[in-house]
Amino acid sequence: MSNILGAEMFTKAETQSRGKIIAYWTAASLLAAAMTLSGIGQLMQLGGNVELVTSIGFPLYVMTILGIWKVLGAVAIVMPGFPRMKEWAHAGIFFLMTGAALSHMFANDYGDGSFHVIHPLAYAALNIVAWALRPKNRKL
Repeated sequence: MSNILGAEMFTKAETQSRGKIIAYWTAASLLAAAMTLSGIGQLMQLGGNVELVTSIGFPLYVMTILGIWKVLGAVAIVMPGFPRMKEWAHAGIFFLMTGAALSHMFANDYGDGSFHVIHPLAYAALNIVAWALRPKNRKL
């Protein structure tokens, strides 16, 4: 009987860790895709990126800097190994997204339904989820 209980407990523990891994990769993949697409959009000055940056008083060259860092951060999060670089990438994305939200707030540029504040904060929250769920092999 103890073997059966032990097998059930092992199966349950295995399922929980597998679910956590799936949740991690879902959050990390969504975050990496969002950062990559946003970074490419900024590098190519697509869509409303120019108006978004200039409306709060930033020069256009900031888009190049932010675009490069977003793409590099996305690559660092999904590539294997380099746990310290992953920590820095998560920290950078958090500061980038909260800084974007604060920049729009300070410039009174909230957008429709406060989109310019809520959108980057949602990415910051997704970043926190991905960081918190990361597997042991991706931690320092």
